[in-house]
Amino acid sequence: MSSPSTNYSYVPYQVMDPDNGLRATLLRYLRHWYWFALAAGLMLLAAFLYLRYAQPVYLSQSRLLIKDEKKGLDSESILKDLEIFAPKKVIENETEILRSFTLMEQVVNQLGLDVQYTQDTPSGRREVFRDSPVRLIIEKADPELYQDEPIELSFPDAKTVQMASQSYPLNTSVQTPFGRLRFFGKRAISSSTEPVFVQVSPRDEVVTGYLQALKAEPTSKASTVILLSIETGVPDKGEAILNRLIDVYTEASVLDKNRVASNTLNFIEERLQLVSGELQSVEKGVEAYKSAQGITDLGTEAQGFLETAQQNDANLTETNIQLAALDGIQQYVNSQPEYRSGTPATLGLSDPTLVKLIETFTKLDAQRQELARTTAEQNPLMETVNSQLKTIKSSIAENIGTMRKTLTSTRQQFRAKNQKIEGAIRTIPTKERNLMNITRQQVIKNDLYTYLLRKREETAVSYASAISDSRVIDAARTAKKPVKPRKQLIYLFFLLGGLLMPALVLGAYDAINNRVVRRSDVEDATQVPILGEVVQKKQPGILVVASRSQTVIAEQIRILRTNLNYLRNNREGSQVLLFTSSVEGEGKTFISLNLGASLALVGQRTVILEMDLRKPKLHESIGFPNGLGLSDYLAGDTTLSQIVNPIPDSANYSIVTSGSLPPNPAELLSSPRLEQLISELRHHFDYILIDAPPIGLVTDAQLIAPFADATLYIIRHDVTPKNSLKMVEMLFREKRFNKLNIVLNAVRNDATTYYSYGGNRYGTARPSDQLATAPKKSFLKRFRPNA
Repeated sequence: MSSPSTNYSYVPYQVMDPDNGLRATLLRYLRHWYWFALAAGLMLLAAFLYLRYAQPVYLSQSRLLIKDEKKGLDSESILKDLEIFAPKKVIENETEILRSFTLMEQVVNQLGLDVQYTQDTPSGRREVFRDSPVRLIIEKADPELYQDEPIELSFPDAKTVQMASQSYPLNTSVQTPFGRLRFFGKRAISSSTEPVFVQVSPRDEVVTGYLQALKAEPTSKASTVILLSIETGVPDKGEAILNRLIDVYTEASVLDKNRVASNTLNFIEERLQLVSGELQSVEKGVEAYKSAQGITDLGTEAQGFLETAQQNDANLTETNIQLAALDGIQQYVNSQPEYRSGTPATLGLSDPTLVKLIETFTKLDAQRQELARTTAEQNPLMETVNSQLKTIKSSIAENIGTMRKTLTSTRQQFRAKNQKIEGAIRTIPTKERNLMNITRQQVIKNDLYTYLLRKREETAVSYASAISDSRVIDAARTAKKPVKPRKQLIYLFFLLGGLLMPALVLGAYDAINNRVVRRSDVEDATQVPILGEVVQKKQPGILVVASRSQTVIAEQIRILRTNLNYLRNNREGSQVLLFTSSVEGEGKTFISLNLGASLALVGQRTVILEMDLRKPKLHESIGFPNGLGLSDYLAGDTTLSQIVNPIPDSANYSIVTSGSLPPNPAELLSSPRLEQLISELRHHFDYILIDAPPIGLVTDAQLIAPFADATLYIIRHDVTPKNSLKMVEMLFREKRFNKLNIVLNAVRNDATTYYSYGGNRYGTARPSDQLATAPKKSFLKRFRPNA
């Protein structure tokens, strides 16, 4: 202590805060790894149970090829040449047809999908599609049938089914509380047959549900193959739905193609009946005229005129047929939708534009009729179709007008030519002329009859050989493994949930926690310097500092000991340190006791005063008896030599216990003997450590503060309330304590965060601790004769 006086400028203690940012959060969570492990294990167990009882979902798929050929008869080649529809648009149209409500409704009706059958299994209740022992036939349903809970069907014997505590015979129409039903047995039934649970749903809801589950999409942009897929809980059910949907689609496609041929056949049959009667009448007239006039041969000249007239009349008749066909088309287009029947005949008309317009009008009219069943007239889709129909109707009317003008002009030319031929024929004898007229009508009617017969056979062959424009590439197939639930994904989600729950709990705890949990909490709330940090103690016993101690906490106490030099104004003289805190249990006794032990190890004469006269615990923590102490000295009942006692097994380290509990601690601390006590101790010790009561509870520490050179305010991790930091800041600004500094205690973090020398271990005592020499008993003799 003979070194010259040296002034020290105080530099606040700085250390890299390990609690900042992501690293601090991870470290905090890693301290609670067991909660994460437990939560993850429980969630994985929950995932296993979920997969154990979850309904597996299977994916059924089928492939359908849409051919490029368009529907129709004679118009087929014309439409193809004009390329009205591109293959991509055809695919889109057919995709919408496959996903239409009408087709799916037929599938639901034919397969009875509005009734679902389930049975109990070890894995829970599962649907049985084809394996149900009975089939429920709904003849007349009551509203009670469509309930949320399934109806249980049990089988008391081979001919009876029990429902709602009532028995009904099998294969018989019966009246039940749910309506008129029939239970049809699909296989042999006995009393050992497992019960079946029946769930009946409204048909529209079932159709809508399957349409939402059904997917129909091209395999690629350039392909005409449609991939149909649906997810169901029973593989057989998905396959049955797809196969039946393809069958219904094919039937509808063939029926649509045959509609034109059927209308044409009806038109030809009507014309054949009319022409057949006219032909018979003409033939009888020829026969009667020849018999009456005895005519056998009209001559070469008459034959030439006849052939010319026949050809001209044939052209005139064809023109009249075309005009009649135009009238029929005009009447069909102008008629109301409810009075239209099929497609108008275009027999004899060869104009490709008109044929294209008629077929387009027919398709749009059919589409309008289909929309009219489910939508209102004000629907935007219906208005679009009506607008298209109006436009095409106008185009057809304009085309018919142009053709009628052309055909009318042609007919006038043919009639003029007939008049010219008839004038030439008048030069022939009257009998031959009359016979020529009769024979000409016979030939015309015969040719027309033959033409109609040929067209009828061609149309009949086309009607009988009509096939769908689609072909099944792959029938419905189902993968053996279910697509849902996906085990790896479920385990991953549950695992993430298990890891997330503890994190959320810890985060919520931090959000509502009003205690100091990190260094930044202190730095943000107060400008008081932080002198040092001490990690949470893990080893037993209150004294953690020893000559050969290599623990992290011992090193931090040594760092704290070194930093005390920055609290001195000079190196000479003793130093009085006051230890206090906000509330009880923040570790001021622990810090003061171990810091004193550390000072004693380097040969500093140190005494610790148990100044907490209300709840003294210092002597109990080291197992030291509480005899005469501070309260006795302050009361004037004893001397200093009688209250200073050496701590066993600790050289240079003494203790002054609290003594007997006084009724008036504040009054004792306000007495002049406290200043006398501190003054006497300064002459005999290098460091006087005062373990004072918490500031937030009593005023004792503030009464002692004027006699202390520096004050160490202890803040404990997860114990000190954050609102106490405002009080610390106030004390610091008002300078109620000399050189007020903060010590962070019980910081919960990895030891390597605070102290590490790259894994180097020490086998000998630390050099700083070896500065201690043999115990200096000279100063103790003044207080203890036997010291």
